[in-house]
Amino acid sequence: MDVSVVLKNVAMTTGEGPHWDDRCQSLYYVDVQCGDVHKWDSITGEDTKVHTDGNVGFAIPRKSGGLIVGQNLSICHLDWDSKAIKVIAEDKESKAFQINDAKCDVTGRLWAGSMQKVRHPLEETPQRCAALYSLETDGRLVKRLADVSLSNGLTWSPDNAIFYYIDSIPRKIYAFDFDPQTGDISNQQEVRDGTDGSLGLPDGMTIDTEGKLWVVCYGEGKLVRIDPETGKTILDVLIPNAKMVTSCCFGGKEMNELFVTSRRYGLSDDEFQPVQPLAGSVFKVTGQGIKGLPAYMYEG
Repeated sequence: MDVSVVLKNVAMTTGEGPHWDDRCQSLYYVDVQCGDVHKWDSITGEDTKVHTDGNVGFAIPRKSGGLIVGQNLSICHLDWDSKAIKVIAEDKESKAFQINDAKCDVTGRLWAGSMQKVRHPLEETPQRCAALYSLETDGRLVKRLADVSLSNGLTWSPDNAIFYYIDSIPRKIYAFDFDPQTGDISNQQEVRDGTDGSLGLPDGMTIDTEGKLWVVCYGEGKLVRIDPETGKTILDVLIPNAKMVTSCCFGGKEMNELFVTSRRYGLSDDEFQPVQPLAGSVFKVTGQGIKGLPAYMYEG
């Protein structure tokens, strides 16, 4: 197994939300506090970006063109060419700080959660003021879960029967029965309790074709492969010189490359170069002999 640097120190604050677009063999990701949406073309090696006004949590292609992005507490449409942004929906109810991680399900429905404002998430206690929403393809915003602290990784089983979800501050990975047609989630069960510190702060998450979860461990500089049936770790992958890894996704021509984003925000000069010189980089894990599933775009 090999871990390499794709883009060194590219995120000035928090690299997050990687999404592989197999149509153009490109990786979208965001630099949260900078408000930048990046697109890395794996064919040309070019990394381009569009700046937005505010914290940006994710960027996912939209079938009708452009991207769906989370900006502050709004879900917006971003036209890449004109850089114009239009609000589609807003979280007006909660006392959350911003929209965080997001993905689309098999029907093209967008799922996005919010988060409370935290300075040191590894030391915080839950203040369940955030939520998990779905943006339906007709533009309706539906609250799917309340009493969330820091909404993070989400993914679905290969047969789309199970929805997996991370609420980071209590360090829990959950599984729900999932109905793709209605978007209903039910029968919540605990897959893994990370309060023993084994997952650091569980952050972003994806799944492979064998139905095993890949969870990024913020603060630990690693990601782990977990069997959701047993909750046990199958494999640990260490990411060098960047402890604050944030999220991951499969990509590449064969969907056998695992991209990992990381955070630089909050590091002092004494901590950055001497201790975590690759903080803010995008990494690629290869050679594990495992493939992921193509990501869906927003169909609305």
